[in-house]
Amino acid sequence: MPPPGLFITGTDTDIGKTYVTCHIARRLVAGGHVVGAYKPAVSGAGQNAAGQSVWADIEELHAATGKQFPRERICPQRFNAPLAPPSAARAENRTVDAPLLRSGVDWWRTQCDFLLIEGAGGLLSPIAEQETVADISQDLGYPLIVVARLGLGTINHTLLTLEAAAQRGLTVAGIVLNEAVPTVDDCSIETNAADLARFTKVPVLAILRHNNAEDVARLGEIDWITLAAIE
Repeated sequence: MPPPGLFITGTDTDIGKTYVTCHIARRLVAGGHVVGAYKPAVSGAGQNAAGQSVWADIEELHAATGKQFPRERICPQRFNAPLAPPSAARAENRTVDAPLLRSGVDWWRTQCDFLLIEGAGGLLSPIAEQETVADISQDLGYPLIVVARLGLGTINHTLLTLEAAAQRGLTVAGIVLNEAVPTVDDCSIETNAADLARFTKVPVLAILRHNNAEDVARLGEIDWITLAAIE
C-alpha cells in the first residue's frame, strides 16, 4: 500500500508549489512524521561551483524532508532547459519516461509514513509527450492541494484549475493562496478568498503574504493528515 499523502499542484508555474510543499513537510517532520517528497520530473537547472547541474526544487525538498532521502528518489527525471519536461528532454535528445513518472512512487511505500508529491507547472502542463500533470495525478490518486497566486486574476485561474480537476474526477482538498512575489496596490488580495467561496466549496486553507512568517506558521495549524484522507 502507498503511504497517505497529498499532491501539490498549481494554477501556473513559479506559483510557490515548492515553497508550500516544503513548509508542509517541515511541519509534519516537526510533528514526528517521516515525510517523503516526490517530484515526478523537473526542468530548469542551475549550476554549482563545480559546474554541475543543480535543481533548486530538489534541493529544497531534500532539505525540508530532513536530508535523509536520495535526490534521485525525490526526482528521478531531471532536465536542464527551463521548459516543460518533454520539451526540455527533447533539447537533450531524450524523452520523458512516462511509466517512471508513476513507478517512481513505489520506492516510497516503505520509506515514509506520509508522502508529498509536487507537480511541474500547472495541472494541465505537459509532463510527458502525450500526458499532463493531471494524468499523473489521476493515476496516483492523491488528493490535490492547489497553490494559486494571491492577486488580481486568480479567480479565473483557480476556478479553471478546479474545473479541470473535477472533469477528471480528481479530489481537491483545498486551496492555498500564495503571494509568490511582492504585490503593490492590488486591493483584490483582500477579497480573493471571499470571492472564491462564492463559486466553489473547495476551502481556502491559507493565505500567504510574501515571506510572512505568521502566515507560514498557520500552515502548521492545518490537519494535513485528515485532508489526505478526503475522498
